[in-house]
Amino acid sequence: MGSDFYQLSILPFAGIIIKICRAYTNSQEDFEDYYQEVCLQIWRSKDNFNQQSEWSTWIYRISLNVCLTYLKRRKSGSREIISDTLPEEAIDDSKAFVSDEINELYSAIKHLSETDRAVILLYLEEKSYQEIAEIIGSNTNNIGVRITRIKDKLNTIMNKKD
Repeated sequence: MGSDFYQLSILPFAGIIIKICRAYTNSQEDFEDYYQEVCLQIWRSKDNFNQQSEWSTWIYRISLNVCLTYLKRRKSGSREIISDTLPEEAIDDSKAFVSDEINELYSAIKHLSETDRAVILLYLEEKSYQEIAEIIGSNTNNIGVRITRIKDKLNTIMNKKD
């Protein structure tokens, strides 16, 4: 992967990738593996981007697909080892959020199902129901109902901790 591609096409969207990878990992080592794999898949798939959606939407889709695929592989027992190191920007940004409340929210999000995590992360990024539906492969009505249920679940999870 060329550093120009990384600097221009991935780094401006690193926040998206970091949030998604953090939601699906429990350790820094796993986070780094997921982040690297997402960046690699974005680079490998860049020629398939057909500009029917925003680049950021496409990044979301790839990030979610990579994380969900990685989870399935790990559950089945196979594990790939990536030896490259992450750029410093990604490591610095990947640490806990400044706010305790945000850290609690992301901790609660990790208790959701894989699909619910994806939906709420997109919702928190202020994606429209239509965009979320396109990324997840659902319809807008389903997304609206699902977000309401997810909010209820998060309230329950977060209130149990108090």
